[in-house]
Amino acid sequence: MSDLGELYQEVIFDHYRRPRNRGVLAGANRKAAGYNPLCGDKVTLYLKVEDGVVKDVSFEGTGCAIATASASLMTEALKGKTEAEAQALFGRFHEMVTASSAVPQAEMGKLSVLSGVREFPARVKCATLAWHTLQAALHGEDRTVSTEE
Repeated sequence: MSDLGELYQEVIFDHYRRPRNRGVLAGANRKAAGYNPLCGDKVTLYLKVEDGVVKDVSFEGTGCAIATASASLMTEALKGKTEAEAQALFGRFHEMVTASSAVPQAEMGKLSVLSGVREFPARVKCATLAWHTLQAALHGEDRTVSTEE
């Protein structure tokens, strides 16, 4: 495995073993749940949005290493972003993990460690679960998001 591949793998496992921003967020004013029936991943996302800015974010749930790491990395990337910036980040992330053309790593920061999932279509749903759940939370949708919709 290449040095870069090993680094990516280590970052993913670090976020899986010690997820950041895990737990119920006190004062959250947006919430959504997501479910990946193929893998069994479940996530609940909590947002505190004030004046159009994501002031704080957390998640709870159970899932595989990819799903958990993706949720953890996503929460780190979202803090301080406007809702429009969060939407744009969702679009770039989704493109990075699904498109054949690579999104520049500098543009994605730490999130680029998940770029390799595009080589494993079944794992794309694991990586994008928290992100689709984010979409529902940003839009105030009170339903469980499924990767099979």
